[in-house]
Amino acid sequence: MIRKEKDYFILDTDHTTYCFRVLPTGQLEHLYYGRKLHIEDEADMQPLVEKHVFAPGNVNLYNEEQKAYSLEDMRLEMSSYGKGDIREPFVEVVNANGSNTIDFVYREAEITKGKEAFAELPGSYGSEEEVEQLCIRLADEGNELALELYYYVYPSCDIISRSAKFYNNGKKAVQLKRLMSLQLDFDGHDYAFTTFHGAWAREMKRSDMPVIAGKLVNASYTGTTSSRANSFVMLSRPKTTEDAGECFGFHLIYSGNHYEATEVNSFGKMRLVTGINPQAFSYEVVPEESFQAPEAVMAYAENGFNQMSQRLHHFIREHIIRGTWQKKERPILLNSWEASYFDISEKKLLKLAKEAKEVGIELFVMDDGWFGERMDDSSSLGDWEANTKKLPGGLKGLSDKIHGLGLQFGIWVEPEMVNVKSKLYVAHPDWTIEIPGQPHSEGRNQRILDLGRREVQDYIIESMSKVFSSADISYVKWDMNRTFSDYYSTALPPERQGEVAHRYVLGLYRCMKELTERFPEILFEGCAAGGNRFDLGILCYFPQIWGSDDTDALCRAEIEENYSYGYPLSAVSAHVSACPNHQTLRNTPLETRFQVACFGSFGYECNLCDMKKEEKEAMKEQIALYKKWRKVLQQGTFYRGRSFYDGTQSGMGGSVLADEAGNQMEWTCVSEDGTKAVGMLMQKLVVPNMQQQTYYPKGLLPDVRYHFYNRKLKYNIKEFGDLVNTVSPVHIKQDSLTHQVLSKLVKMDGETEDFHAYGDTLMYGGVHVSPAFGGTGYNDKVRHYPDFASRLYFMDGEVKK
Repeated sequence: MIRKEKDYFILDTDHTTYCFRVLPTGQLEHLYYGRKLHIEDEADMQPLVEKHVFAPGNVNLYNEEQKAYSLEDMRLEMSSYGKGDIREPFVEVVNANGSNTIDFVYREAEITKGKEAFAELPGSYGSEEEVEQLCIRLADEGNELALELYYYVYPSCDIISRSAKFYNNGKKAVQLKRLMSLQLDFDGHDYAFTTFHGAWAREMKRSDMPVIAGKLVNASYTGTTSSRANSFVMLSRPKTTEDAGECFGFHLIYSGNHYEATEVNSFGKMRLVTGINPQAFSYEVVPEESFQAPEAVMAYAENGFNQMSQRLHHFIREHIIRGTWQKKERPILLNSWEASYFDISEKKLLKLAKEAKEVGIELFVMDDGWFGERMDDSSSLGDWEANTKKLPGGLKGLSDKIHGLGLQFGIWVEPEMVNVKSKLYVAHPDWTIEIPGQPHSEGRNQRILDLGRREVQDYIIESMSKVFSSADISYVKWDMNRTFSDYYSTALPPERQGEVAHRYVLGLYRCMKELTERFPEILFEGCAAGGNRFDLGILCYFPQIWGSDDTDALCRAEIEENYSYGYPLSAVSAHVSACPNHQTLRNTPLETRFQVACFGSFGYECNLCDMKKEEKEAMKEQIALYKKWRKVLQQGTFYRGRSFYDGTQSGMGGSVLADEAGNQMEWTCVSEDGTKAVGMLMQKLVVPNMQQQTYYPKGLLPDVRYHFYNRKLKYNIKEFGDLVNTVSPVHIKQDSLTHQVLSKLVKMDGETEDFHAYGDTLMYGGVHVSPAFGGTGYNDKVRHYPDFASRLYFMDGEVKK
């Protein structure tokens, strides 16, 4: 609900309040964002208003009429250069006369129901019953400029999003150097700034930094949101945990270069901004034209990170992800990449698909290598025609045979790229982002098509439409495997090269929008060398994104958990792969690989043809189990418990046993109605002589009785080494033929958990699970729990009749 009380604006969600006012100077003073307040009129907001009588020393006064006000010592909704505020600006412009001082002041406001879609950018959406919009109109009369600040309130989600639109009402062009999407000023700076950084194959490493005097920056200049610095960031009070303490989450609905910064000034005030990265950005706005900033999303929670995440998850599921696959259950897939890489043929693929069908997989995906003369990564990107030496019947021939096996069929594409060794590059060398006459810094033997050009967009749309309509294709993995270099477009004059990166993103969105509208039944999955473009902009078109090219279960557990702070896990694609893992050469148990992957949009990526019979039998059981719990895992409410993260700010470490600190991970996913739940425990390394462990589920209904149970497993006796001789009547040499034969005939029973208890007992008392092997004995009441082991636990509520 949005209200205007004289010069005050109050934005309420079900559990939060955001408010600001118009100052006598015409600037907008930020007053409050946090838990919901009781505000009936402007008098109730007087405690929130700073009292300014005399300006501080050595500052600039805004004007002679209001000498109490210095913008350097104010909490503002937006700011600019030149009028006294020397902090991070919201907007920066080079005026027609060369100056960069601008002074936007309040003119009017408008409150409406619903939310209009942006012309070229993606954004949130909702009906008139679900969202309200506040438009604040500001003007700089002297420079003939205007600025609109937009606030979108989603009451039931406890989400407020923001955006801005810049107008040139003058007679000459101006250069827009910066336009942020969100600015939020705080009274104090007793917060931690949390970012998620990384690289290829190690995305989403969490970092907590105390906000101190000066500036902290999280930014990308890779041309994408990047694995180096995801655009989702958080602010939290000291000692905030998963279930206690105040915190904020911030998203930017954008897929290009982004910028988030916190700054604390000399008066102890903190500012956070997020928007398009201003580095090397410059946009010419001609008379009577405008520039739209991307939308930014804010979430506040008073009860810890889990509450904040759940508010964001609900919002993303309901108001970002859209179309056929918004709430439809995602199929279980097998991807061919790690099974064969580029070395594919119809014969190999069909053999793999037959194995996939046998274990219960629903969708077979042919990855890279199917088009042009594609034998490795050095050729054929851009030539989107099937290689008939590999696929004699083309895409349709293979698709028909895959469907004949009872499977759906999907493919991999990389539409934004081109190889120099391709027909497309020979025909259109000017279609790439590169500087004419200068050596090009290439990535993965490929170049980036200039999606800022309309003809390039049209080529991608039409070539992909031809591919997608040539066969019965149910799924498309849309990849993008390099970062930008040598920013330059031959379609723009020299003075407008600062527009290249942003125009690329707008062109990408046009391609995605057009293709998802033409092919609404296809399940599109975003990918960019793993998580190099994981953001809400992509999720406006594609309901899921490949989280990382690293499929190692230990790495993926951390990656998935850290994505979960800002994204629902149904948006994170996760696969079971072979061991030793192709990225780390680490061996992890097959059950752990399954259990970690099943919390995302689930699939397999391994050569089933080479797997042992008992491994395929285990996969068959895993898939059957996942199908039973798929809805809970894909659409349920996710809770984090203990974590591998051992940072001190969030209070997640600190065990009195040093070996236990950061060694355990604990997740729970609960159905929408609270009657079903799946939990996972996982450890990094065995702690000797530590048998007892307690699992604390979250989100259960306190007064509902649950059936709590695990999946009964059996273990290969070879996992116990020559300890088998402690029970064998004859000596068995380790790895001998006898040992091999015996391992096929005899399996060790795992532990059983099976009882009924009320939700409050399970949550508050915890579940003391069966003891882990501690070196003093083993039987079917002991957990076989080696390095990197995990367990799934299931909770079925007894519905009262």
